[in-house]
Amino acid sequence: MRETSEEIKELQALLDASLSRSTSHLRSIVTGRTTTAEELIQILTGMCTLALSTVTAKGEPRISGADGHFLHGKWYFGTARNAAKARHLAARPAASVAHMRGEDLGVFTHGTVEILNPQDGEPAPDWPELLAYFKDFYGDDAFDWDDDVVYYRLHPHWMTVYAPDIAKLTAASPS
Repeated sequence: MRETSEEIKELQALLDASLSRSTSHLRSIVTGRTTTAEELIQILTGMCTLALSTVTAKGEPRISGADGHFLHGKWYFGTARNAAKARHLAARPAASVAHMRGEDLGVFTHGTVEILNPQDGEPAPDWPELLAYFKDFYGDDAFDWDDDVVYYRLHPHWMTVYAPDIAKLTAASPS
């Protein structure tokens, strides 16, 4: 667990606020079938495949896959610097991600991305710590970390979780 107690409190406040301002339809599905922030960080360990939604200059939606890592109560993901999604996010940083595990788990998040390692600018203050995590996960020589990949942090303004059987999810989570 990498989250501080303050990050867990912030995540819980986000989950509660998001559900409270959701439609009655969504609340009828999720209420009683969700997780606490503490449970969520126990479930979302390691790499989680994300469906990432961006928007083109013409306002057309695009969806693609990304390796997601849930750290400090936020999603982190990367892509090639020359990928279409990198161009979309540079111009329009609003994004949505979904992580689903069959009918057992759905984590849906809307927010704004921050570029962690801009090619022509200062990296985020915590980039060295995050880079160490990613190198440990993918391997130090998996990429040219300075030139090939760009990483993002999704600052969520809305997040909800559908999880009808917490015990099933926590039993399946790696230790």
